[in-house]
This record gives sequence, structure tokens and C-alpha cells, in this order.
Amino acid sequence: MEFYTIGVYNSEERAFFQKIKSNGIDTFCDIRQRRGVRGAKYSFVNSTKLQNKLRDIGVKYIHQLSLAPTKEIRELQKKNDLKSGLLKRNRRGLGELFISKYNKDILEQFNYKEFFNHLEKLGSEKIVFFCVEENSESCHRSLVTSYLSRKFNYKITHL
Repeated sequence: MEFYTIGVYNSEERAFFQKIKSNGIDTFCDIRQRRGVRGAKYSFVNSTKLQNKLRDIGVKYIHQLSLAPTKEIRELQKKNDLKSGLLKRNRRGLGELFISKYNKDILEQFNYKEFFNHLEKLGSEKIVFFCVEENSESCHRSLVTSYLSRKFNYKITHL
């Protein structure tokens, strides 16, 4: 299996799906808690539209809610952003408290064996983890993929 990451901010619909197709992605793993984005600009990644488009291009969709940060964990990052005077879209990294809590409460509790078995049953070979931030380092998907790389020696590609 190969793992990738993708965000949507600063992407146009056509280019977003072209990245998925040109990299041969066969499974799209949505790790957002809330699967919607406000406004028309990114409405193509709202759950129903996204799933329909992925189905049309032959990509399997899974929502892995157990990898989404909890409201409590998201609040830690929100406080860090406010303290730093940053907007979520301009962030270039995650706060230490967010990272620590996410690793402890989410990544260390996640059932990787069940997840990998599910991917194998789906016939998944190229899986992309998705959340909204453009820069993966400013998003929890970087923590997921870093963990997969560190613990299971998977190579990660950022789209």
C-alpha cells in the first residue's frame, strides 16, 4: 500500500480531482469530523458531491471518523491560532498541545490492524488521506501519515 495526503484550500475542482486521477489513487480516506466546507468555492468537497464525483472517476470513498480530532482537541489548536494571531487557512504548523493530545487520544488508540484489513478487503493500493488545509503540516493528516511512516515504514507522498 502507498499513502498520500491532499488538502483542498487554494485548489480548483478540476485540478483537485486531476491530482487524484494522475496519481492513480484508488481509495479516498476522508478524516474530517465535519464533512462540509462553507461557501461555494469548495462545495465540491462537501460529502455528497465529493462521494458522487469520486464514484464517477472510480475511486472508493471511506470516512474514517476515528482519525478526526475531537472538538476538545480542535479547540486546543483554535486557542493556539488565536494566540498566534493566525487564521486556520494561514497556519503552517500545529501547536504542541494539539500534537500531544492528538497522538495520545487518537493515534495511539486507533485500530491500525482493522484499518489495514479493511483497505485490503477493498483492494486498496493507493490511499489518500484528506482534510481541508492546503499544507499538510498544518493539518492532523500530517500526524496520521507521520505515524504510518514511523511505525509501519510507509512512504508518504503529499499531493
